[in-house]
Amino acid sequence: MSRTKVGAAKLSVISNSLLILIKLTAGVITGSISIVAEAIHSLFDLVAALIALVSVRVSGQPADKEHPFGHGKAESISGLIEAALIFVAVALIVQQAISRIIEGSSLKLTDVGIGVMLVSVIVNIAVSRRLTKVSRDTDSLALEADAAHLNTDAYTSLGVMLGLVAVRLTGLDILDSIMALGVAGLVVRAAYNISAKALRGLMDVRLPLEEESIIRSAIAEHFGEVVGFHALRTRKAGSQRQVDLHLVMSRDISLESAHAMCDHLEQDMLTKLRDVNVTIHVEPCASTECDRCAVACSLQKGSDHKSSAT
Repeated sequence: MSRTKVGAAKLSVISNSLLILIKLTAGVITGSISIVAEAIHSLFDLVAALIALVSVRVSGQPADKEHPFGHGKAESISGLIEAALIFVAVALIVQQAISRIIEGSSLKLTDVGIGVMLVSVIVNIAVSRRLTKVSRDTDSLALEADAAHLNTDAYTSLGVMLGLVAVRLTGLDILDSIMALGVAGLVVRAAYNISAKALRGLMDVRLPLEEESIIRSAIAEHFGEVVGFHALRTRKAGSQRQVDLHLVMSRDISLESAHAMCDHLEQDMLTKLRDVNVTIHVEPCASTECDRCAVACSLQKGSDHKSSAT
């Protein structure tokens, strides 16, 4: 799985490198600020792809003495850095676009720019779809963020291409700068979504309710063998889920049986949730729970005997 994630990240690095080269060349040839803005966007996408490549390698490493809970948060850190880089790219795009509107500009060879943007749209959509598939299969936040970058880049490239077509048809060069500002707005939205998701991982936000429901259901299936549970806590670091809870069992059950139940529950959750680490603290039941407990045990028989005697 880690090899698949690394391969997808490398594909993103290669595609972004090629797009930067052709966009910068087209920007210089045509004098289009929107194409230059797209080149800057791709440059930051390249940096983000490199960060994603490093983060998926780090996050894939097993837990060690210094990181007993694993390295999953490397992907959340990566997503936050990528979002910050996008905000910087937006500032540069806006500055250049406003400067062109104030000072004026003229475009040439717009057909070259239109062709380059079309190539960019096709490449970005293809690579973004590949990264999206791998991110879903491996639950990788870093690749999801990288795919979001490329998907946004595809839309912005399409917008720039349509802007150049409009310039070609109307002769209004200012449309190029206006389209660059539109590109900036779309990129800001993508950066906000990525940073919000990355912060959730860094702040140890609980797992989604549907995933916690799966955990609760897995335990509820054994309510004839366990008394109950409480203190359920969940969090996620990258693709790694952490679950811990207190399991209440009959006080006359053997240690071996309690251990077997914990192993069974852990395995059950592993089959229903991907990449999960479960910690269970076993507690003995209180005698006051007998009248509402479904577990058949000697303690409950004693309670029933006392009730019938009275």
